[in-house]
Amino acid sequence: MSISVPRAKRIPRWKMEEVEYLAKLFKQYSVFAIADLTGFPTSQLQRLRKKLYKKVVMRVSKNKLILRAMRNAGIDTSKLEKYLTGQNMIMFTDLNAFELGMLLDKYRANVYYKPGEVTDKEIVIPAGNTGLSPGPILSTFSKLKIPTRVQGNAIVVAKDTVVAKPGDIVSEELASLLQRLGIALKEVKIKVKIAYDNGVIIPGDQLVLDLEEYERDLMNAHLDALKLGSEIAWPVPKVLELSLTKAIRQAYMLAAEAGYVTPDTAEYVFRQAIMKALALAAEVSKYAPELGLEEALPKPEKREEGKEEEEEEAVEEEEEKEEVSEEELAEGLGALFG
Repeated sequence: MSISVPRAKRIPRWKMEEVEYLAKLFKQYSVFAIADLTGFPTSQLQRLRKKLYKKVVMRVSKNKLILRAMRNAGIDTSKLEKYLTGQNMIMFTDLNAFELGMLLDKYRANVYYKPGEVTDKEIVIPAGNTGLSPGPILSTFSKLKIPTRVQGNAIVVAKDTVVAKPGDIVSEELASLLQRLGIALKEVKIKVKIAYDNGVIIPGDQLVLDLEEYERDLMNAHLDALKLGSEIAWPVPKVLELSLTKAIRQAYMLAAEAGYVTPDTAEYVFRQAIMKALALAAEVSKYAPELGLEEALPKPEKREEGKEEEEEEAVEEEEEKEEVSEEELAEGLGALFG
């Protein structure tokens, strides 16, 4: 009785070489991204390769081989395996993940719509000479309800015509006409599923940052920190300067309120006393006009319409500047945060 032993399945040499090559790249680069190639034109992929040459190494391979290479390189694939579905490309780089994401987001190309695709924008056939000779193509213009006329030996579109709105399906006639007219409106860009940066997995939709927003948030955080530092007199030279300036101003205000006269506070004390006296005189004159106090009060200046609001805004801005100037903020921030 003979027993048949199943023959071991031979692994093609090219697969072993591919896994070995990918594993080498995974070990060499600490940052890589998994990009979805579904619907991304091959011609645009070649252009992207040339554009990112020397910055990014791109490799299109089978998902099982990519997974095997990751494991051979010592990478934990438990959270990565779910992204290896469909047609993917691995992008290796020395850039950090966010630099890579923003670099890829800038690359956008326009291609022609294909029949059956759904539009994501309004499609307009512009008025003017199309450069197309009259013939069967006129029936396509007619079917798409595009007004035309023949001028010389060319078809002229009479006016800008909307032939599709967002969400419409592109017909064969429209796809053909757009190609004939050289109107490539479909925007394509590489879709990054995830980026892997030194063991940290970052979703693709979190890779593109709004730098202006981050700059504003950082500046506001710095200003808040500086205000807090000056309030608690944080022991940093530049911050202490602001704290002392604030303390001196408050001391003058207290001295003026208490009537404490010294060579340094006299101006503030007398100014405060005069203001209180004028306020009291104005109030008394309401009930005893015969005293003639109203004549001693300063006459309000006539202001142009709208000027009063501008002056109030100017006063508010000046008060803000007095509180903490931009130069003081910048110097204080540098000292506070090193």
